[in-house]
Amino acid sequence: MSPRTTEHMTWHQAHHAVDGVMVHPSDGEAWKRFNSVHPHFSTELRNVRLGLCTDGFNPFGSFAAPYSCWPVILTVYNLPPGMCMRPEFMFLSTRLMNNKKRLMNSFAK
Repeated sequence: MSPRTTEHMTWHQAHHAVDGVMVHPSDGEAWKRFNSVHPHFSTELRNVRLGLCTDGFNPFGSFAAPYSCWPVILTVYNLPPGMCMRPEFMFLSTRLMNNKKRLMNSFAK
């Protein structure tokens, strides 16, 4: 990590939230609840908080096709909003490839 990036890694603790306005996950109730449940983790500002994101799409462009693809992406939530969603801070951890017929049959059982 570059020195320029490391200075932003404690942004989540330093910024001041406006009541009723959520501009970053650190403004949310889940973040505050995590801090209260895990105080040892939250007191160390350098601990990295990651978000796990996924969104499925059909790689062949037709919803009738029997296959789908689900990329699983890790994001760094320590960074400010303008940085945490930039491609250089999003990491493709895996891809889940599914056959819709097989997937539907597994749910039917």
